[in-house]
Amino acid sequence: MTGIERIAEAFASARASGRRAALMPYLMGGFPTLETSRRIGLAYAEAGADLIELGVPFSDPLADGPVIHAAATAALRAGATVPGVLGVCGAIAERVPVVVMCYCNPILARGLERFADELVASGASGLIVPDLPLEESSSTLAVCEARGLALVPLVAPTTPDERLARIGAGARGFLYTVSLTGTTGERTSLDGGLDAIIARAAASTEVPVALGFGIGTPEQAAAAAAAGADGVIVGTRLVRAATEAPDPVAAVADLLSAFSTALQDGALS
Repeated sequence: MTGIERIAEAFASARASGRRAALMPYLMGGFPTLETSRRIGLAYAEAGADLIELGVPFSDPLADGPVIHAAATAALRAGATVPGVLGVCGAIAERVPVVVMCYCNPILARGLERFADELVASGASGLIVPDLPLEESSSTLAVCEARGLALVPLVAPTTPDERLARIGAGARGFLYTVSLTGTTGERTSLDGGLDAIIARAAASTEVPVALGFGIGTPEQAAAAAAAGADGVIVGTRLVRAATEAPDPVAAVADLLSAFSTALQDGALS
């Protein structure tokens, strides 16, 4: 089964199991250590994750807010490397599909084809590159397609219609739909108009729409699902839990279980 097929199966299985949207937690690879991040990823799988977004720590993560930025900095200081994070991917991918989130520089430093081959060897199902513009994505898409990897693009509420159509047509795996303008991080409330944001994204593509950025409570996750999201991405809240708790693995497992419950049919209604 290719990575693209594993992702499609994960979305289908989530629906078949009675979940209103696939639960997609974010994990910072190497934070607070490589071994602990591996254990957190496995705890995600045990707590109900349908897919996992695995971040490669980078020194200048332009799409990320202060919590995830700080986690990346701590991971780098602790010695996290691309091979080390892909080792974490290999352990987690045995349980649940993993989509690796990596900025352009580490990919270019290793070489696009080499990096894609390493993703396949690690069991990754897809790749998100937040700072890869549409106009420069064709070679990356071709390399990923040749290996059965999903190249997952991002769109924002401010993405113009014509550009959205082009991005949506080229999306593989799912379309990462940003719920608000700004960087990752928790919000006390999500911007209004989630229904319209999700519907607009869905009209541009044939793959599932996953909503991310700003989702920090089970209630917000349930609201995203109710607004039509096929998947809900939770990042900063989980990273913050891993930062603050004396036992980060137990803390994120408990928290993710609450998100999982909120996404079940009939929950929080």
